[in-house]
Amino acid sequence: MSLRVTLAAALLILSVPALKAALPLEVDGRGVPTLAPMIKEVSPSVVNIAIRGSVEVANNPFFDDPFFRRFFNVPEQPQRRQFQSAGSGVIVDAEKGYVLTNAHVVSNAEEIEVTLLDDRTLDAKVIGSDAGSDIAVLQVEPDELDQIPLGNSDELEVGDFVVAIGNPFGFSNTVTSGIVSALGRSGLNRDAYEDFIQTDAPINPGNSGGALITLRGELIGINSAIISNSGGNLGIGFAIPINMAQTIMEQIIEFGEVRRGLLGVNIYTLTPALAEAYGLETESGALVAQVMPGSAAARAGVEAGDVIVELDGAAVDDAGELRNTVGLKRIGDEVKLVAIRDGKRKRFTAVLGGQAEQPKAAQLPAGLQGAELAELPDSRKYRGIDGVLVTNVEAGSAAARRGMQSGDIITKVNRTRVDSVAGFNEAVSDADSLVLTVRRGSAQLLLIL
Repeated sequence: MSLRVTLAAALLILSVPALKAALPLEVDGRGVPTLAPMIKEVSPSVVNIAIRGSVEVANNPFFDDPFFRRFFNVPEQPQRRQFQSAGSGVIVDAEKGYVLTNAHVVSNAEEIEVTLLDDRTLDAKVIGSDAGSDIAVLQVEPDELDQIPLGNSDELEVGDFVVAIGNPFGFSNTVTSGIVSALGRSGLNRDAYEDFIQTDAPINPGNSGGALITLRGELIGINSAIISNSGGNLGIGFAIPINMAQTIMEQIIEFGEVRRGLLGVNIYTLTPALAEAYGLETESGALVAQVMPGSAAARAGVEAGDVIVELDGAAVDDAGELRNTVGLKRIGDEVKLVAIRDGKRKRFTAVLGGQAEQPKAAQLPAGLQGAELAELPDSRKYRGIDGVLVTNVEAGSAAARRGMQSGDIITKVNRTRVDSVAGFNEAVSDADSLVLTVRRGSAQLLLIL
Protein backbone atom coordinates (compact mmCIF):
# COMPACT_ATOMS: atom_id res chain seq x y z
CA MET A 1 0.00 0.00 0.00
CA SER A 2 2.77 2.44 0.89
CA LEU A 3 4.49 1.78 -2.48
CA ARG A 4 1.33 2.71 -4.37
CA VAL A 5 0.98 5.94 -2.35
CA THR A 6 4.60 6.86 -3.03
CA LEU A 7 4.25 6.26 -6.78
CA ALA A 8 1.03 8.30 -6.87
CA ALA A 9 2.68 11.17 -5.06
CA ALA A 10 5.67 11.05 -7.41
CA LEU A 11 3.44 11.09 -10.48
CA LEU A 12 1.50 14.05 -9.04
CA ILE A 13 4.68 16.04 -8.40
CA LEU A 14 6.01 15.29 -11.89
CA SER A 15 2.75 16.38 -13.44
CA VAL A 16 2.59 19.82 -11.74
CA PRO A 17 4.90 21.68 -14.19
CA ALA A 18 2.99 20.26 -17.13
CA LEU A 19 -0.31 21.41 -15.61
CA LYS A 20 1.07 24.93 -15.02
CA ALA A 21 2.42 25.15 -18.54
CA ALA A 22 -0.93 24.06 -19.95
CA LEU A 23 -3.09 26.34 -17.77
CA PRO A 24 -6.14 27.15 -19.95
CA LEU A 25 -7.24 30.71 -20.71
CA GLU A 26 -10.85 29.66 -20.23
CA VAL A 27 -12.64 27.19 -17.96
CA ASP A 28 -16.08 25.95 -19.06
CA GLY A 29 -16.22 28.77 -21.57
CA ARG A 30 -15.57 31.46 -18.95
CA GLY A 31 -12.43 33.62 -18.87
CA VAL A 32 -9.96 33.30 -16.00
CA PRO A 33 -10.26 36.36 -13.69
CA THR A 34 -7.67 39.05 -14.51
CA LEU A 35 -7.16 42.74 -13.82
CA ALA A 36 -5.22 43.27 -17.04
CA PRO A 37 -7.97 45.06 -19.04
CA MET A 38 -8.62 47.54 -16.22
CA ILE A 39 -4.89 48.15 -15.67
CA LYS A 40 -4.42 48.88 -19.39
CA GLU A 41 -7.17 51.50 -19.17
CA VAL A 42 -5.86 53.42 -16.15
CA SER A 43 -2.06 53.00 -16.40
CA PRO A 44 -1.54 55.84 -18.93
CA SER A 45 -2.91 58.30 -16.34
CA VAL A 46 -0.28 57.38 -13.71
CA VAL A 47 3.00 59.24 -14.24
CA ASN A 48 6.54 59.29 -12.93
CA ILE A 49 7.68 62.58 -11.34
CA ALA A 50 11.38 63.50 -11.23
CA ILE A 51 12.44 66.45 -9.07
CA ARG A 52 15.60 68.49 -8.90
CA GLY A 53 15.99 71.07 -6.19
CA SER A 54 18.07 72.37 -3.34
CA VAL A 55 17.78 72.69 0.42
CA GLU A 56 19.58 74.81 2.97
CA VAL A 57 22.54 73.14 4.65
CA ALA A 58 23.03 73.45 8.39
CA ASN A 59 26.43 75.07 8.75
CA ASN A 60 28.92 75.06 11.61
CA PRO A 61 29.17 78.67 12.86
CA PHE A 62 32.98 78.35 12.95
CA PHE A 63 32.92 77.97 9.16
CA ASP A 64 31.46 81.48 8.89
CA ASP A 65 34.58 82.96 10.48
CA PRO A 66 37.10 83.85 7.75
CA PHE A 67 40.04 83.65 10.22
CA PHE A 68 39.03 80.12 11.24
CA ARG A 69 38.75 79.03 7.59
CA ARG A 70 42.12 80.58 6.74
CA PHE A 71 43.91 79.09 9.77
CA PHE A 72 42.60 75.54 9.18
CA ASN A 73 42.51 75.84 5.39
CA VAL A 74 38.75 75.15 5.31
CA PRO A 75 37.21 75.78 1.86
CA GLU A 76 34.13 77.96 1.39
CA GLN A 77 31.08 76.03 2.54
CA PRO A 78 28.01 75.84 0.26
CA GLN A 79 24.84 77.22 1.82
CA ARG A 80 22.54 74.93 -0.15
CA ARG A 81 22.71 71.28 -1.17
CA GLN A 82 21.41 70.02 -4.50
CA PHE A 83 19.18 66.93 -4.50
CA GLN A 84 17.24 64.69 -6.86
CA SER A 85 14.20 62.62 -5.98
CA ALA A 86 11.30 60.81 -7.60
CA GLY A 87 7.66 60.08 -6.94
CA SER A 88 4.39 59.41 -8.67
CA GLY A 89 1.38 61.39 -9.82
CA VAL A 90 -2.06 60.94 -11.36
CA ILE A 91 -3.54 62.87 -14.29
CA VAL A 92 -7.00 63.97 -13.18
CA ASP A 93 -7.77 66.53 -15.91
CA ALA A 94 -6.42 65.72 -19.38
CA GLU A 95 -7.80 68.89 -21.00
CA LYS A 96 -6.02 71.26 -18.61
CA GLY A 97 -3.05 69.04 -17.79
CA TYR A 98 -3.63 68.84 -14.04
CA VAL A 99 -1.65 66.19 -12.14
CA LEU A 100 -2.40 65.27 -8.52
CA THR A 101 0.47 64.22 -6.26
CA ASN A 102 1.81 64.61 -2.70
CA ALA A 103 3.08 67.92 -1.36
CA HIS A 104 6.16 66.21 0.07
CA VAL A 105 7.04 64.85 -3.38
CA VAL A 106 7.52 68.35 -4.84
CA SER A 107 8.76 70.10 -1.71
CA ASN A 108 11.74 72.41 -2.49
CA ALA A 109 11.52 71.45 -6.18
CA GLU A 110 13.15 73.81 -8.68
CA GLU A 111 12.70 71.62 -11.77
CA ILE A 112 9.98 68.99 -12.26
CA GLU A 113 9.70 66.50 -15.10
CA VAL A 114 6.72 64.23 -15.65
CA THR A 115 7.27 61.01 -17.62
CA LEU A 116 4.24 59.34 -19.18
CA LEU A 117 3.67 55.65 -19.84
CA ASP A 118 4.65 56.13 -23.51
CA ASP A 119 8.02 57.56 -22.35
CA ARG A 120 7.20 61.15 -23.26
CA THR A 121 8.73 63.66 -20.82
CA LEU A 122 6.94 66.92 -20.02
CA ASP A 123 8.00 69.87 -17.89
CA ALA A 124 5.63 70.58 -15.00
CA LYS A 125 4.94 73.56 -12.79
CA VAL A 126 3.46 73.60 -9.30
CA ILE A 127 0.02 75.22 -9.22
CA GLY A 128 0.00 74.98 -5.44
CA SER A 129 0.56 72.62 -2.54
CA ASP A 130 -0.84 72.09 0.93
CA ALA A 131 1.45 70.56 3.55
CA GLY A 132 -1.44 70.05 5.99
CA SER A 133 -3.16 67.52 3.73
CA ASP A 134 0.01 66.54 1.79
CA ILE A 135 -1.65 67.36 -1.54
CA ALA A 136 -0.08 69.22 -4.47
CA VAL A 137 -1.36 70.04 -7.96
CA LEU A 138 0.97 70.19 -10.95
CA GLN A 139 0.25 71.26 -14.51
CA VAL A 140 1.78 69.95 -17.73
CA GLU A 141 1.16 70.72 -21.39
CA PRO A 142 -2.21 69.03 -22.20
CA ASP A 143 -0.92 67.03 -25.18
CA GLU A 144 -2.84 63.78 -25.78
CA LEU A 145 -3.12 62.92 -22.10
CA ASP A 146 -5.25 60.27 -20.44
CA GLN A 147 -7.11 61.01 -17.22
CA ILE A 148 -8.40 58.61 -14.60
CA PRO A 149 -12.08 58.57 -13.51
CA LEU A 150 -12.64 59.65 -9.90
CA GLY A 151 -14.48 57.38 -7.50
CA ASN A 152 -16.24 58.10 -4.21
CA SER A 153 -14.01 57.27 -1.26
CA ASP A 154 -16.95 57.71 1.14
CA GLU A 155 -18.41 54.48 -0.25
CA LEU A 156 -15.32 52.41 0.61
CA GLU A 157 -15.62 49.63 3.15
CA VAL A 158 -13.00 47.61 4.98
CA GLY A 159 -12.34 44.51 2.92
CA ASP A 160 -12.85 46.12 -0.50
CA PHE A 161 -10.23 45.10 -3.05
CA VAL A 162 -7.91 47.88 -4.22
CA VAL A 163 -4.96 48.25 -6.58
CA ALA A 164 -1.97 50.60 -6.16
CA ILE A 165 -0.09 51.93 -9.19
CA GLY A 166 3.08 53.97 -8.93
CA ASN A 167 6.84 54.03 -9.37
CA PRO A 168 8.36 52.31 -6.32
CA PHE A 169 12.16 52.57 -6.23
CA GLY A 170 11.98 54.11 -9.72
CA PHE A 171 10.33 51.09 -11.38
CA SER A 172 7.71 52.80 -13.52
CA ASN A 173 4.04 51.77 -13.49
CA THR A 174 4.31 49.01 -10.93
CA VAL A 175 0.97 47.43 -10.02
CA THR A 176 0.24 45.87 -6.62
CA SER A 177 -3.03 44.71 -5.13
CA GLY A 178 -4.61 44.22 -1.73
CA ILE A 179 -7.61 45.24 0.31
CA VAL A 180 -8.75 48.18 2.38
CA SER A 181 -7.39 47.31 5.82
CA ALA A 182 -8.96 50.21 7.74
CA LEU A 183 -10.56 53.62 7.24
CA GLY A 184 -10.20 56.95 9.01
CA ARG A 185 -6.64 56.40 10.17
CA SER A 186 -4.82 59.37 11.72
CA GLY A 187 -1.97 60.15 14.11
CA LEU A 188 0.98 60.00 11.70
CA ASN A 189 1.46 63.76 11.93
CA ARG A 190 -0.09 65.66 14.82
CA ASP A 191 -0.27 68.93 12.85
CA ALA A 192 -1.74 67.44 9.65
CA TYR A 193 -5.29 66.88 8.42
CA GLU A 194 -5.52 63.10 8.28
CA ASP A 195 -8.25 60.65 7.34
CA PHE A 196 -6.18 57.93 5.71
CA ILE A 197 -7.27 54.80 3.91
CA GLN A 198 -5.07 51.98 5.22
CA THR A 199 -4.24 49.22 2.75
CA ASP A 200 -2.04 46.14 2.55
CA ALA A 201 -1.46 46.68 -1.18
CA PRO A 202 2.36 46.90 -1.24
CA ILE A 203 3.47 50.56 -1.23
CA ASN A 204 7.15 51.49 -1.26
CA PRO A 205 9.29 54.64 -1.58
CA GLY A 206 8.47 56.18 -4.96
CA ASN A 207 4.80 55.21 -4.73
CA SER A 208 4.03 58.55 -3.05
CA GLY A 209 1.53 60.49 -5.12
CA GLY A 210 0.45 57.41 -7.08
CA ALA A 211 -3.02 55.98 -7.53
CA LEU A 212 -5.07 53.75 -5.28
CA ILE A 213 -7.94 52.47 -7.42
CA THR A 214 -10.93 50.16 -7.20
CA LEU A 215 -11.43 47.10 -9.38
CA ARG A 216 -13.68 49.29 -11.53
CA GLY A 217 -10.68 51.46 -12.35
CA GLU A 218 -11.80 54.47 -10.31
CA LEU A 219 -9.34 56.59 -8.33
CA ILE A 220 -10.25 56.48 -4.64
CA GLY A 221 -6.96 57.50 -3.01
CA ILE A 222 -3.55 59.15 -3.43
CA ASN A 223 -0.83 56.95 -1.93
CA SER A 224 1.01 58.97 0.69
CA ALA A 225 2.85 57.12 3.43
CA ILE A 226 4.01 53.78 4.79
CA ILE A 227 4.85 52.41 8.22
CA SER A 228 8.19 50.62 8.03
CA ASN A 229 11.35 50.10 10.05
CA SER A 230 13.40 49.29 6.94
CA GLY A 231 11.92 51.75 4.43
CA GLY A 232 10.24 48.92 2.50
CA ASN A 233 6.73 47.52 2.46
CA LEU A 234 5.38 45.84 5.59
CA GLY A 235 1.76 45.69 4.47
CA ILE A 236 0.75 48.96 6.15
CA GLY A 237 0.31 51.74 3.63
CA PHE A 238 -1.79 54.89 3.73
CA ALA A 239 -3.63 56.81 1.03
CA ILE A 240 -5.42 60.15 1.14
CA PRO A 241 -9.13 59.64 0.27
CA ILE A 242 -9.94 61.12 -3.14
CA ASN A 243 -12.92 63.08 -1.77
CA MET A 244 -10.57 64.89 0.59
CA ALA A 245 -7.91 65.31 -2.10
CA GLN A 246 -10.45 66.66 -4.58
CA THR A 247 -11.67 69.30 -2.13
CA ILE A 248 -8.10 70.45 -1.53
CA MET A 249 -7.33 70.35 -5.27
CA GLU A 250 -10.29 72.58 -6.14
CA GLN A 251 -9.08 75.28 -3.75
CA ILE A 252 -5.50 75.03 -4.99
CA ILE A 253 -6.64 75.45 -8.60
CA GLU A 254 -8.91 78.37 -7.69
CA PHE A 255 -6.64 80.24 -5.25
CA GLY A 256 -3.19 78.70 -5.59
CA GLU A 257 -3.47 77.69 -1.93
CA VAL A 258 -5.92 76.28 0.59
CA ARG A 259 -7.98 78.87 2.45
CA ARG A 260 -9.30 76.88 5.38
CA GLY A 261 -12.23 78.00 7.42
CA LEU A 262 -11.48 78.01 11.15
CA LEU A 263 -13.84 77.50 14.05
CA GLY A 264 -11.44 79.03 16.59
CA VAL A 265 -11.39 76.40 19.33
CA ASN A 266 -8.83 74.19 21.04
CA ILE A 267 -10.38 70.74 21.34
CA TYR A 268 -9.57 67.36 22.82
CA THR A 269 -11.12 63.96 22.32
CA LEU A 270 -13.70 63.09 24.98
CA THR A 271 -12.40 60.11 26.92
CA PRO A 272 -14.45 57.88 29.25
CA ALA A 273 -12.73 59.51 32.25
CA LEU A 274 -13.65 63.01 31.05
CA ALA A 275 -17.19 61.89 30.26
CA GLU A 276 -17.57 60.57 33.81
CA ALA A 277 -16.13 63.76 35.30
CA TYR A 278 -18.60 65.86 33.31
CA GLY A 279 -21.50 63.53 34.03
CA LEU A 280 -22.09 62.79 30.35
CA GLU A 281 -23.85 59.73 29.02
CA THR A 282 -21.93 59.87 25.74
CA GLU A 283 -18.25 58.89 25.48
CA SER A 284 -17.65 60.34 22.02
CA GLY A 285 -17.24 63.93 20.94
CA ALA A 286 -14.79 66.83 21.08
CA LEU A 287 -14.28 68.68 24.37
CA VAL A 288 -13.79 72.41 23.89
CA ALA A 289 -10.84 73.45 26.07
CA GLN A 290 -10.53 76.99 24.75
CA VAL A 291 -12.56 79.39 22.60
CA MET A 292 -10.53 82.11 20.88
CA PRO A 293 -11.92 85.61 21.44
CA GLY A 294 -13.61 86.98 18.33
CA SER A 295 -13.56 83.61 16.57
CA ALA A 296 -16.42 81.93 14.72
CA ALA A 297 -17.11 79.73 17.74
CA ALA A 298 -17.14 82.72 20.11
CA ARG A 299 -19.57 84.61 17.88
CA ALA A 300 -21.83 81.54 17.75
CA GLY A 301 -21.91 81.22 21.54
CA VAL A 302 -19.71 78.13 22.03
CA GLU A 303 -18.01 78.06 25.44
CA ALA A 304 -15.07 76.22 27.00
CA GLY A 305 -16.38 73.02 28.56
CA ASP A 306 -18.89 72.35 25.78
CA VAL A 307 -18.71 68.91 24.17
CA ILE A 308 -19.37 69.07 20.43
CA VAL A 309 -21.17 65.88 19.37
CA GLU A 310 -22.57 66.82 15.94
CA LEU A 311 -21.44 68.84 12.95
CA ASP A 312 -23.88 69.49 10.10
CA GLY A 313 -26.04 66.57 11.21
CA ALA A 314 -23.20 64.03 11.37
CA ALA A 315 -21.95 62.57 14.64
CA VAL A 316 -18.52 63.76 15.86
CA ASP A 317 -16.60 60.82 17.31
CA ASP A 318 -13.43 62.60 18.36
CA ALA A 319 -11.42 65.80 18.09
CA GLY A 320 -9.56 64.66 14.98
CA GLU A 321 -12.77 64.08 13.08
CA LEU A 322 -14.07 67.56 13.94
CA ARG A 323 -10.74 69.15 13.00
CA ASN A 324 -10.57 67.34 9.65
CA THR A 325 -14.18 68.11 8.71
CA VAL A 326 -13.88 71.82 9.52
CA GLY A 327 -10.44 71.95 7.87
CA LEU A 328 -11.94 70.93 4.53
CA LYS A 329 -14.44 73.79 4.58
CA ARG A 330 -13.82 77.29 3.27
CA ILE A 331 -13.78 80.68 4.91
CA GLY A 332 -17.36 81.93 5.11
CA ASP A 333 -18.96 78.48 5.12
CA GLU A 334 -21.76 78.04 7.64
CA VAL A 335 -21.68 75.04 9.97
CA LYS A 336 -24.31 73.80 12.40
CA LEU A 337 -23.07 72.40 15.69
CA VAL A 338 -24.70 70.42 18.46
CA ALA A 339 -22.95 70.52 21.83
CA ILE A 340 -23.68 69.24 25.32
CA ARG A 341 -23.50 71.84 28.08
CA ASP A 342 -24.52 71.04 31.67
CA GLY A 343 -26.21 67.86 30.45
CA LYS A 344 -28.35 69.63 27.85
CA ARG A 345 -28.00 69.67 24.08
CA LYS A 346 -27.50 73.12 22.59
CA ARG A 347 -27.45 74.10 18.91
CA PHE A 348 -25.17 76.69 17.32
CA THR A 349 -24.66 78.11 13.85
CA ALA A 350 -21.15 79.38 13.12
CA VAL A 351 -19.73 81.14 10.07
CA LEU A 352 -16.13 79.99 9.69
CA GLY A 353 -13.41 82.63 9.84
CA GLY A 354 -9.90 82.77 8.46
CA GLN A 355 -6.40 82.49 9.88
CA ALA A 356 -5.98 86.26 10.19
CA GLU A 357 -8.91 86.43 12.61
CA GLN A 358 -7.43 83.93 15.06
CA PRO A 359 -5.44 85.28 18.01
CA LYS A 360 -2.03 83.87 18.74
CA ALA A 361 -1.61 80.86 20.96
CA ALA A 362 0.35 81.00 24.17
CA GLN A 363 3.71 82.74 23.72
CA LEU A 364 6.00 80.26 25.41
CA PRO A 365 9.37 81.35 26.81
CA ALA A 366 12.39 79.23 25.87
CA GLY A 367 12.21 77.24 29.09
CA LEU A 368 8.65 76.11 28.33
CA GLN A 369 9.11 75.10 24.69
CA GLY A 370 7.41 71.73 24.14
CA ALA A 371 4.44 72.49 26.40
CA GLU A 372 0.90 73.17 25.17
CA LEU A 373 -1.31 75.51 27.16
CA ALA A 374 -5.06 76.08 27.07
CA GLU A 375 -7.82 77.72 29.05
CA LEU A 376 -9.23 75.72 31.95
CA PRO A 377 -12.43 74.08 30.64
CA ASP A 378 -14.27 74.81 33.89
CA SER A 379 -12.61 76.05 37.08
CA ARG A 380 -15.32 74.32 39.15
CA LYS A 381 -13.85 70.99 38.10
CA TYR A 382 -10.50 72.13 39.52
CA ARG A 383 -11.71 73.14 43.00
CA GLY A 384 -12.29 76.72 41.86
CA ILE A 385 -8.64 77.25 40.89
CA ASP A 386 -8.00 79.88 38.23
CA GLY A 387 -5.06 79.52 35.87
CA VAL A 388 -3.83 78.10 32.58
CA LEU A 389 -3.94 74.36 31.96
CA VAL A 390 -0.90 72.47 30.64
CA THR A 391 -2.55 70.04 28.22
CA ASN A 392 0.55 68.31 26.89
CA VAL A 393 4.33 68.23 27.41
CA GLU A 394 6.53 66.79 24.69
CA ALA A 395 8.99 64.19 25.96
CA GLY A 396 12.58 65.48 26.11
CA SER A 397 11.52 69.10 25.54
CA ALA A 398 12.73 72.12 27.51
CA ALA A 399 9.47 72.14 29.49
CA ALA A 400 9.86 68.44 30.37
CA ARG A 401 13.46 68.95 31.51
CA ARG A 402 12.30 71.69 33.88
CA GLY A 403 9.72 69.40 35.45
CA MET A 404 6.53 70.57 33.73
CA GLN A 405 3.87 67.87 33.48
CA SER A 406 0.63 67.44 31.59
CA GLY A 407 -2.26 68.42 33.87
CA ASP A 408 -0.32 71.16 35.71
CA ILE A 409 -2.14 74.45 36.24
CA ILE A 410 -0.06 77.63 36.04
CA THR A 411 -1.63 80.05 38.52
CA LYS A 412 1.03 82.79 38.68
CA VAL A 413 3.77 84.21 36.47
CA ASN A 414 6.27 85.74 38.90
CA ARG A 415 3.84 87.39 41.34
CA THR A 416 1.07 88.07 38.84
CA ARG A 417 -2.00 85.84 38.90
CA VAL A 418 -3.08 84.51 35.49
CA ASP A 419 -6.50 83.12 34.62
CA SER A 420 -6.31 82.95 30.82
CA VAL A 421 -3.88 82.33 27.97
CA ALA A 422 -4.10 86.02 27.07
CA GLY A 423 -3.15 86.93 30.63
CA PHE A 424 -0.25 84.46 30.51
CA ASN A 425 1.01 85.99 27.25
CA GLU A 426 0.89 89.47 28.76
CA ALA A 427 2.67 88.39 31.95
CA VAL A 428 5.58 86.71 30.16
CA SER A 429 6.00 89.32 27.42
CA ASP A 430 8.08 91.80 29.45
CA ALA A 431 9.67 89.48 32.00
CA ASP A 432 13.45 88.97 31.93
CA SER A 433 13.30 85.99 34.30
CA LEU A 434 10.34 83.83 35.20
CA VAL A 435 9.09 82.01 38.27
CA LEU A 436 5.91 80.03 37.66
CA THR A 437 3.58 79.01 40.46
CA VAL A 438 2.11 75.65 39.50
CA ARG A 439 -0.72 73.63 41.04
CA ARG A 440 -0.24 69.88 40.66
CA GLY A 441 -3.04 67.91 42.27
CA SER A 442 -3.25 69.21 45.83
CA ALA A 443 0.39 70.36 45.84
CA GLN A 444 1.79 73.76 44.91
CA LEU A 445 5.31 74.20 43.54
CA LEU A 446 7.56 76.75 41.87
CA LEU A 447 9.29 76.35 38.51
CA ILE A 448 12.17 78.74 37.92
CA LEU A 449 13.06 79.48 34.30
